[in-house]
Amino acid sequence: MSPAGHIAVIVGVALAVHILVKSLRHYSEWLINKSHERKHPFDFVTQQPKFITFTRLLVSGFTFVIYVMAIYFILNEEFRSATDSIFKTYLTSAAVIGLALSFGLQGLVQDMVTCITLILSDAMDVGDSVDLMNGVIGRVERIGLRFTKVVNFYNQEIFVPNRNINNVSRFPQGGILAYADVQIPAKADQQAIVDTIQKVSKGVWTQFRAIILSEPIFSEVETTPGGWSFVRVRFNIWPGQNALIENTFRPQMVNAIKAFEPTYSDWQVVVTYRAMGSHRKA
Repeated sequence: MSPAGHIAVIVGVALAVHILVKSLRHYSEWLINKSHERKHPFDFVTQQPKFITFTRLLVSGFTFVIYVMAIYFILNEEFRSATDSIFKTYLTSAAVIGLALSFGLQGLVQDMVTCITLILSDAMDVGDSVDLMNGVIGRVERIGLRFTKVVNFYNQEIFVPNRNINNVSRFPQGGILAYADVQIPAKADQQAIVDTIQKVSKGVWTQFRAIILSEPIFSEVETTPGGWSFVRVRFNIWPGQNALIENTFRPQMVNAIKAFEPTYSDWQVVVTYRAMGSHRKA
C-alpha cells in the first residue's frame, strides 16, 4: 500500500472512532435524561445517582476498548506485510515502551479500582455532600474512572484523583444541623426574650441563605433540672460553614439579650452540631 493509502486508512479509522465515541456518549446522556422522565420496570434505573454513575462508567470503559481496538487495527494493517526483521524490531521497541508505560499506569489502575470500590461499597453517590478529609468539602457531581468531580461551597469544580480518596465523610441530606441552646435570663421577660431569639435567628437566616439552607426551627421554652430555661434553635447549614454560627449568630444573640440582662455572656448560648439523618431507604 502506498504512503497515501496508509494515511487514508489511519484518517478513516480515526474519523470512524470519533463518530462512534461521540454517538455512544450522546446516547448515554439521552438515556440518563429519559430515565428522569418516566418510571422504569427495574428498580436500579430509578436509583438515579447509581444509574448515572454506572452508565457513564460503562461508556468510559467502552470508549477505552474502542480506542485499543482501533490502535490494534492500525498497527496490524501497517505491519502485516512487513519483513521479519522490521517486525522483530517493532516488537522489541513496543516491549520497552510497554514496560515504561506499565510503571506510569500504576496510578491509573489504582484510580479505576478505587472508582469501582466507591460505587459498589455505596461509600458515596452522585448528588451526595461529602468531606473527603483532604480539605475537599462539597457535592459529588461525577464519579469517573480516574477522577471524582466535586463542586464546593464557592461553586468551584474540584477533580480529586480516586486513589487519593482514603476517607469519606458523608452528609446524607446535604447539610449539618447546628443546635443553639439560648439561655433565658431568670429575671427577664420570658416572652420578650423568646421574640428576640426568633427575630435574631430569622435575621441571620435571611442574611446568609446561601449558607443556612432552610428557615430555623424553634423549640418551646424548656427547663433544665438546674432550674434555668432555654430555647433551642435548629439551623441546617452547609457543611464546613460552622464559623457562621460561632462567629456571627452567637455574638448577635448575646448582644441582643444584653439589652435585657447586661451580664449575659457567650457561654449562655451553647452550640452543638450533628450530621442530618439519612433519607435513604434501608
